[in-house]
Amino acid sequence: MADKNLRPEQAWSLKDIEKLMDSLAERNISEFEMEKDGLRVRIKRGEAHTTGVPSTSPTAPPANPFPAGIPFPSSPHPPATASLTEAAAAESTEGLHLIKSPIVGTYYGAPAPNAPPFVKGGDVVQVGTVLCIIEAMKLMNEIESEVAGEIARIYVEDGQPVEYGQSLFAIKPSHKK
Repeated sequence: MADKNLRPEQAWSLKDIEKLMDSLAERNISEFEMEKDGLRVRIKRGEAHTTGVPSTSPTAPPANPFPAGIPFPSSPHPPATASLTEAAAAESTEGLHLIKSPIVGTYYGAPAPNAPPFVKGGDVVQVGTVLCIIEAMKLMNEIESEVAGEIARIYVEDGQPVEYGQSLFAIKPSHKK
């Protein structure tokens, strides 16, 4: 018996989910979660983090975590890209404040393609200074500094996809006397 609260026009079809997955893959979004009309969708693609010996086949696509019949595009970036980013973030950050991405999306260091960057290494920033923009689902999200200080390091490049929790900036806090 059909649920009287769920109208046919509200039900998600396999095609709707496939379109959503294709759209996320085109934008290099590796993790997505939403709830609509009582249906919760969580999509996560890419390889699981493992320890030990790396795979001998770096070009092999990750296993399809979805049921048979639902195509899932492989990541356009080789698995080593994430490892390099993590290694860069693991550099000594003692005494530095890390600004991390609050969302999955695309990093932009300037307000427009030909505009100067919001900040450069060595710039002094205040609390609330806009550091970058993260585009997620066609929304431009300004990321602001949480501390006053000097930009010690910028971990990502313009146009690079970023993950939730990924380090974006290291700031050497200024100490008030």
